[in-house]
Amino acid sequence: MKLAVTAQGTSLSAGLDPRFGRCEHFVIIDVDTEEFEAFSNESVMASGGAGTESAQFLADKGAEAVVTGNVGPNAAMALEAAGIKVYRMSSGTVKDALEAFKSGTLEAISGPTVNSHHGMGGHGRGGR
Repeated sequence: MKLAVTAQGTSLSAGLDPRFGRCEHFVIIDVDTEEFEAFSNESVMASGGAGTESAQFLADKGAEAVVTGNVGPNAAMALEAAGIKVYRMSSGTVKDALEAFKSGTLEAISGPTVNSHHGMGGHGRGGR
C-alpha cells in the first residue's frame, strides 16, 4: 500500500506540512517496505485549484491514503473521488506519520477541515 505524507522536506525525517494542496513536498511511502519517493508539489504556487491538482497527482502516483494537517473542500472531494483515504496529523515527521498510520492511531477524516483558500498565505504580514 502506498501512503502519501505532506512534508516540508524530502526525507522520512522531514517535518509534516499541515497544508495539503500547497504543501512543499509529497513523500510517498510503500507501507510494507518503507521505501519512499519524494516529490516537489507543483501546485504550491497555483493561483487556484491546488488541492484538486494535488489530489490528482497522488492518484496518478497510486497513493491509497494521505496524512496531512488540513484539507479544503475541493481537495476533499477530489481525494474522495480518487478513493484516497485522508488521515489527520497536526505535527511530527514523515516517519512519525508512517508509524502512526501503521499503528492505527490516526484520525480518519471525511470532508474538508478548512475553508477554501486556507493555505494561500496572508500569514499576518499585512500592513494595515
